[in-house]
Amino acid sequence: MKLIYASASPFVRKVHVVLLETGLIEDVSLVEVTTTPVNTADQAVAANPTGKIPALILEDGSSVYDSRVICRYLNDRAKADLYPTDTIWKMLTLEATADAIMEAAVLMTYERRIRPEDMVYEPWIEAQWAKAERSIASISTDWVEYLQGPLTIGQIGVACALNYVDFRHADRDWRATNPQLADWFASFSERPAIVATRPA
Repeated sequence: MKLIYASASPFVRKVHVVLLETGLIEDVSLVEVTTTPVNTADQAVAANPTGKIPALILEDGSSVYDSRVICRYLNDRAKADLYPTDTIWKMLTLEATADAIMEAAVLMTYERRIRPEDMVYEPWIEAQWAKAERSIASISTDWVEYLQGPLTIGQIGVACALNYVDFRHADRDWRATNPQLADWFASFSERPAIVATRPA
């Protein structure tokens, strides 16, 4: 299998962590691309018509995307238990919430990185941050119990989302109003798979 990826993407990182945690990393070749919404890498388009990453190319040449589908595929392939059946809808919702934080934070990044400086729209950036901030607060107040216990996709997703906020938007101090979540994140961030995939 081949994973089309860019190391700074939090969606890619989620998949990378799953590969490490399930022991499937040796089954996958990592194909790094440089890609943006306005200059999409050919390999990304070949693997996913939207051009988004990550995309996983299977042995038969077909591809699986986006990150949620890839993670579910890898979980089933490894016969892992990242999606416990007794809380499956909670886990999928928590994963979706983590992905929403990632998406908002990525859009904030692109607004400054892709647009010419005189076209950057600050209200758009703040609107995206409001989505991320509300989602982080929701996880902190409503979802902390689902971050405990055996490893799940919810835990992996939340950790990757929070780390991306730290990586690209360190000035947004989400810890100040979410101390319990901050404590969980500090502890979870010591997992070898999280350390090994930390963006530089």
